[in-house]
Amino acid sequence: MDPILTLIGALMLVISIVLSPLSSRVGMPVLLIFLGVGMIMGEDGPGGIQFDNFELAFLIANLALGVILLDGGMRTRAETFRVGLRPALVLATLGVFMTAAGAAIVARWVFDLQWLTALLIGAIISSTDAAAVFSLLQGRGLHLNERVSATLEIESGSNDPMAIFLTLMLVTLISNSGEGATWAALIMLIKQFGIGGLAGILGGFAVVELANRIRLTPSLYPLLVAAAGISVFSATNALEGSGFLAIYLTGVVIGNRPVRMMPMILQVHDGLAWLAQLCLFLMLGLLVTPSDLLPLLGSGLILALSLIFIIRPLTVMLTLWPFAFNRRELGFISWVGLRGAVPIVLALFPVMANLPEAQLVFHAAFFIVLVSLVVQGTTMAPLARILRLEVPAGDDPYRRLPLDAPAAGDHELMLFPLRGETWETPRRLSQLRFPENTAVAGVFRNRVCLQPKGDLEVSSGDMVAMFATPGVLPELGKALSGRHAPKYLAERAFFGDFVLNGDALLGDVEQVYGIEFDDLPPELSLAECFARRTKGHPVVGDIVTLGPVTLVARATSADQVTKVGLKMDGSQNSLSGKEIAKKVNKTS
Repeated sequence: MDPILTLIGALMLVISIVLSPLSSRVGMPVLLIFLGVGMIMGEDGPGGIQFDNFELAFLIANLALGVILLDGGMRTRAETFRVGLRPALVLATLGVFMTAAGAAIVARWVFDLQWLTALLIGAIISSTDAAAVFSLLQGRGLHLNERVSATLEIESGSNDPMAIFLTLMLVTLISNSGEGATWAALIMLIKQFGIGGLAGILGGFAVVELANRIRLTPSLYPLLVAAAGISVFSATNALEGSGFLAIYLTGVVIGNRPVRMMPMILQVHDGLAWLAQLCLFLMLGLLVTPSDLLPLLGSGLILALSLIFIIRPLTVMLTLWPFAFNRRELGFISWVGLRGAVPIVLALFPVMANLPEAQLVFHAAFFIVLVSLVVQGTTMAPLARILRLEVPAGDDPYRRLPLDAPAAGDHELMLFPLRGETWETPRRLSQLRFPENTAVAGVFRNRVCLQPKGDLEVSSGDMVAMFATPGVLPELGKALSGRHAPKYLAERAFFGDFVLNGDALLGDVEQVYGIEFDDLPPELSLAECFARRTKGHPVVGDIVTLGPVTLVARATSADQVTKVGLKMDGSQNSLSGKEIAKKVNKTS
């Protein structure tokens, strides 16, 4: 192996990593930086590297996407499927088909192509990209409401089979590889979804069982999960199923089951996913020749902007109208139709099949991805904040250490640094409200461990060590949170000054405020109000306005609002917040 090649490859990784902080400073997607470094190091840039091995690129891209999807799946909570599964599956199937058809109409016009070739371009750019979505949602500090985030994550992780089906079917039809191509393509679609879904679920349970049954050195558990996940991915592809869908579902099963050393697994896989994204986008950047994109500037821009501003919004509006999305949510989902590595990888199929317009198809797909990352990727976070789709989130622990002892169950040792204005004033441990089945293990101050006595005062700069289970992590994070957040995300500003139980009745609220809700029966509970407005799937942050009263869902459990924040027009508020909450809850 030429040491110069390995040196160049290592330096490309170093440069990409060093430049990655620019992402948060200038609002640029970090994936765009990786892609740009690859293009600069390519044959048109100062690097001058010539790389045109499409078969090797296809292999590396598939493995990288597998690692990214496995990590994304492990971070997807099963609870999110209750609100996001149905709309996401509609977008991942019918939505992909509609997007491909709409893009084909524009592509035929701007590129002057035959219908089949135009449909091929539409199919290739029809799916959103999991790598881009996971990276931007998790890396930009966004904590979106569950209905939106779940739909976007599940859609991006499950829409590849339909895009692959359409791409391979059209490649087969264009290459005239025999009669009965349409029937064979339909069988392939069934195999992609059926085998991929079944293999992913079974593979996930098998990996969980394997990891929990054997004793290994702690550092080997993340490697076991990665190797097993790639095994499921490869075996599914060998059976002609969707390896992408399979490895994503494998990750979902692993992430939602008790698995030994899970915090360490997630920590290592976070690094593996970043490495996969680095290698993937650097390689794709090397694969393209920027000068070949210049002739597509006008026509490609028309197609890209049509996809962003017309085709994706129309598709979202037509497919998601039966579900409980409000206009702000629909607008954001319409905007976050991010294209990334998957369209470029799919564009390798016509190149490897030696189709007549293969190079045009590849460069068109690459150009669409560039525009999507620049236009949508850079504006996603600001738009989420403008549309007020964020909800308050507690801080994650600085470190999570599994106890890995039978008597401890799934308890972990979690370290929370106290910081921000909240902790400028010292507070006693006995004054803090912690979830049940948790305990303070100790307090660290100036490298000294203090015993967690009730009268011990803690303040900014201290580190609190807690014994807790993963299930209470959101509540625990909020209790120890001290990060600076926008004013509208402050707990009181977002949820209101006081909290009511979800089973409190409207009649009780009417009695306290002296107002009447003519269109709603008084025996209706606050939780039922949310269920009506959201079609049975409320999430934290949902709002119901009843005259001068605004209700905000503060906590949910199994499609039921359990805690409600209450805001009221100041002119109606004759009692203090605590008095109102106490009176309503007592009455109910």
